Amino acid sequence: MEVELKLRLKNAASHKQLISLLSQFHTKTLRQHNLFFDTSTSFLSSQRSVLRLRRDTRCVLCLKSKPSLVNGVSRVEEDEEELDPVVAKECIENPSKLFEIESRVVRRVGEEFGVGSEVGLVCLGGFENLRQVYEWNGLILEVDETKYDFGTNYEVECESSDPEGVKKLLEGFLNENGIEFEYSQMTKFAVFRAGKLP
Repeated sequence: MEVELKLRLKNAASHKQLISLLSQFHTKTLRQHNLFFDTSTSFLSSQRSVLRLRRDTRCVLCLKSKPSLVNGVSRVEEDEEELDPVVAKECIENPSKLFEIESRVVRRVGEEFGVGSEVGLVCLGGFENLRQVYEWNGLILEVDETKYDFGTNYEVECESSDPEGVKKLLEGFLNENGIEFEYSQMTKFAVFRAGKLP
């Protein structure tokens, strides 16, 4: 179970101010390309699940299930595995190739949801995410600039077993510095599927 605090920054100015304040704590920048797969009838989505392929410095296939996002705290069952970049490219071009590779995640899609090569998967498309990573006060903060076809969203994420403690610390920091934010109410995938910014 992945547990994260997710705070939505109100605008580009809030995002710019935050990354400026955190600049001395910067550890890396990731340019992430996220693509999603489902059946042509959106069966995985109807079961509150999503199959994502993320490419940055690695290619990672991930099955996320049963998401919950309450007061900025996200909880989701997550299973991920790394794919060879050449194989990942082939799967993007032809999603049926997913069923031809040796993959624990794809096997779970078949076993738990009954989705196999006879049902098939389609690529739903996706979005780009520029992720700035910071080590701040013993936490790993991920500050995201997510570019959809219909606009840009800004968010801060922090994975933690104590999301309420992180929330108190991070909210205090943002408020002290006049950075406008709100609790995220939708996952990035939900925003993508809605076709509009929250």
